[in-house]
Amino acid sequence: MNKTELSACLEQADSKEAGALLRSALRDKMREALMEIFEEEVQGLCGSSHSRDSKTDYYRAGSSPAKVKLGAQEHAIRRPRVRKSLGDASAEKHLASWKAAKDPEAWEQSLYRAILCGVSTRSANRLHEGELKGLSKSTVSRLWATKAKALIDEMQQRDLSDLGILVVMLDGIYLCEGLCSVAAIGIDRNGAKHVLGFKTGSSENSEVCRDLVGELHRRGLRPVPGKRFLAVTDGSNALKNALKNALLELYPDTVTQRCLVHKERNLRGYLSKRHWADIARLFKRLRKSEGKDDALERLADIEVFLQDKNAEALKSLKEAGPDLIAFFALKVPSTLNRSLLSTNSIENAFLNLRRHIGRVCRWRSNTDQADRWVASRLLLSEKTFHRIPGCDDMDKLEAALASSSKVPHGGPSKSGNSLESSPELINQ
Repeated sequence: MNKTELSACLEQADSKEAGALLRSALRDKMREALMEIFEEEVQGLCGSSHSRDSKTDYYRAGSSPAKVKLGAQEHAIRRPRVRKSLGDASAEKHLASWKAAKDPEAWEQSLYRAILCGVSTRSANRLHEGELKGLSKSTVSRLWATKAKALIDEMQQRDLSDLGILVVMLDGIYLCEGLCSVAAIGIDRNGAKHVLGFKTGSSENSEVCRDLVGELHRRGLRPVPGKRFLAVTDGSNALKNALKNALLELYPDTVTQRCLVHKERNLRGYLSKRHWADIARLFKRLRKSEGKDDALERLADIEVFLQDKNAEALKSLKEAGPDLIAFFALKVPSTLNRSLLSTNSIENAFLNLRRHIGRVCRWRSNTDQADRWVASRLLLSEKTFHRIPGCDDMDKLEAALASSSKVPHGGPSKSGNSLESSPELINQ
């Protein structure tokens, strides 16, 4: 039954019959989602249909009739089968998604994950076009909304005391006009990334940032004993003030590094497009610098370039001060430059979040709607996190972050001083 036919039936049915029709429609949609989850797992094991992957020992073995409980009723389905080659013999591979489907609670979790991955709501093109397209978006959303509320509590109650965090990254994402979420991601001594938490407010204002940092502290976020944090931020005024008023108060030895990608993007906003390639080339050289002296030289080149291009761009560069090269003063291998000179670790998680919040037509700031979307997407992204490039040198960063080391804490330079001659840069 397609959308038009179902709508016609609903118009002629009483409330009880209409409820039954909608429940039946939802069960059909859940069945579609379940079959797609099966197929995704099979493809992950065996590769695409009709193309045997020589690098895997798994192969498709047809399907068999089975039943799964959706709501209060059991529905007949075709369960795909996979076998593993063992030389002259083979063995059945039991699909994790099928085990989840047999467990009602686990099935809800699988459905929830499928919805986040785009199986339902506006990603209807991944399902059968003719069946209930767009009709059950709200109904299906209610199923995962309940799960998402639990994820908010899970994230806000996580114990952070034993993670061994060396690097804290802070960045914000605007969900809509007047609604912004600030997130924190930590990198431990092995180079693994962890979602630490987030706060949602009207903008990247200092209070939201301070509340986030305070909450992380209450949940046990501490530097590795005898070390200090390296904090990488996007460089907005709100986050800079939050660091000054909160992060540096709770962790006074923190080394603050400004995101070079954000700073380059900010300077491009002041410059004519014909200068964009030149500023990109100069920042690329800065990001590849090896040590503080080399970074100072590259930074001076950027200043010279901006002097006769745009006064506001030059002022913006000087405003960043020593925060632009604080990381280089630690004298760690340049293999970590790619990972620790920008907030790309958060941006990659935000890319997936932006794709999903594109389905939201109306944000309700008086509810926990935004928190549900952000928490669910960040936790799902965390499951796909890899260790950062250069992670083998994290031990050298840990040694450089020793509390007794004379490393820069960061902070703005006086806007009237040249970067090349600034005493904050030369003396560190």
